Amino acid sequence: MERTDWLLTAGERGNSATRLDSRRPDRVAWSDGNDARPLVHGATYFAQLLAGIRAQRAGDLLLFTDWRGDPDQRLAGPGTEVGAVLSGAARRGVIVKGLVWRSHLDRLQFSETENRHLGEEIEAGGGECLLDMRGRPGGSHHQKLVVLRHPGRPELDVAYVGGTDLCHNRNDDAAHRGDPQAQPISAAYGPRPPWHDIQLALRGPVVGDIEACFRERWDDPAPLSRSPLTRLRERAHREDTEADTLPPQLPDPEPRGRHTVQVLRTYPNRLLRGYDFAPDGERSIARGYLKALRRARALIYLEDQYLWSPHVVKFFAEALAANPRLRLVAVIPTVPEQDGRISLPMNLVGRISALEKLRRGGEGRVAVYGLENHAGTPVYVHAKVCVIDDVWASVGSDNINLRSWTHDSELDCAVLDESTDPREPRDPGGLGDGARVFARNLRLELSREHLDQGEPEAPDAPDALCDPEGAYDAFAASAAALDAWHDGGCRGPRPPGRLRPYRPPDLSQPEKALAMPLYRLLVDPDGRPFGRRRDNTF
Repeated sequence: MERTDWLLTAGERGNSATRLDSRRPDRVAWSDGNDARPLVHGATYFAQLLAGIRAQRAGDLLLFTDWRGDPDQRLAGPGTEVGAVLSGAARRGVIVKGLVWRSHLDRLQFSETENRHLGEEIEAGGGECLLDMRGRPGGSHHQKLVVLRHPGRPELDVAYVGGTDLCHNRNDDAAHRGDPQAQPISAAYGPRPPWHDIQLALRGPVVGDIEACFRERWDDPAPLSRSPLTRLRERAHREDTEADTLPPQLPDPEPRGRHTVQVLRTYPNRLLRGYDFAPDGERSIARGYLKALRRARALIYLEDQYLWSPHVVKFFAEALAANPRLRLVAVIPTVPEQDGRISLPMNLVGRISALEKLRRGGEGRVAVYGLENHAGTPVYVHAKVCVIDDVWASVGSDNINLRSWTHDSELDCAVLDESTDPREPRDPGGLGDGARVFARNLRLELSREHLDQGEPEAPDAPDALCDPEGAYDAFAASAAALDAWHDGGCRGPRPPGRLRPYRPPDLSQPEKALAMPLYRLLVDPDGRPFGRRRDNTF
């Protein structure tokens, strides 16, 4: 297998202005020799992040970006609030720099106040946290990364990338009882919404790539906002709006493992003046997916918060139609996050049309599931994961929709493992690539949780979940059994598993007609230049 079979070359990224690829002497668009570890669930990630920050000392560097940051969110027990941990690091002499999306107004159910207060707490400790609104109107900065660097101790360097924000609802674990610090979402999830999420812990040269991504945004000379009203709010709150100079970037950490990692991003095509590091935007997440999909032959495994937009799902449907052995399994939220009289239809209409397109392309080879915990409460799926043929794996902040692929800022890591997996089938795609340890283990870890299934008793015992067809059938059987138990009045022992078949609710034609314009304008906007919109290219 050649890496270019699955990964983008620097030219294919479509953004010659970025330093991300040119910073390496060979100008290759990925880094080798990394160790990538999935941290499934916010509680797992928060505990590791807390330990890493507490180990930092004066002169170390802590960089982070976030969509929402709640200063009172506990990473573990009392005294581990995000604001206190970050400001405490700054007081110890750690160089703390953050970029948090400014957010829309709180009365629109966003997080303007919380994000501002997190910045104030960090700056009171001697760090710096800027509220960044450099995007398209109606867009957001959705990247979630943390970089910890240690001059003189590079073996401790680590970066975290994924879908987990430093905010309420995220601190859940495998039991999915929800975060004690809950933020209300749809009533279906109850007062303490169960939450399923994932982050990657990255060690090795890729840490330098993630840091370079942060620095491009930090050094962007454009003002943090173009809005006159926002400028007035900045002055009224005496906000810091000028980024201080960062210390020079350290050399990349030495190789630590056998994982090749490609950093993929979305930046929109900004009106008037674009980003210096992406004048036409960047859509390498979309391009990375499209390249990997062209090689899909056996199984596409998805976990996604949205899975909507016919313009995006079209490419998954085409892969299914072109390859009669290919199956797709997706795990998504049972109910959208917002359930208002207007917001619910405009959140559903794109998913309904997307799933119709998928199922037409897949001809009985597409299965979509929601999750519930053992109490029967739906679990909100916030994870953003894709595994193709147990070879290519992607974890990041991006969802399967136009907003994530074109409009908001997003950050994703595609992982190729040098180590082939010896379990059968050894080459599920049949193209000679061979199943890879990281991708297969990630899929199996997630699948076993959803199926309430443990590891095989013997290390060399056959594992039916390794086989794409076996995994597809295991999901179907588990979901059918749980559905039958519910339909029978929940009598007798609850069958193992947490999967429920996803059945989209019906929307009337008038509801669809009213919801579709709002969906296209507000829910899933398109951030591409006009020509690419017209041709549906990225």
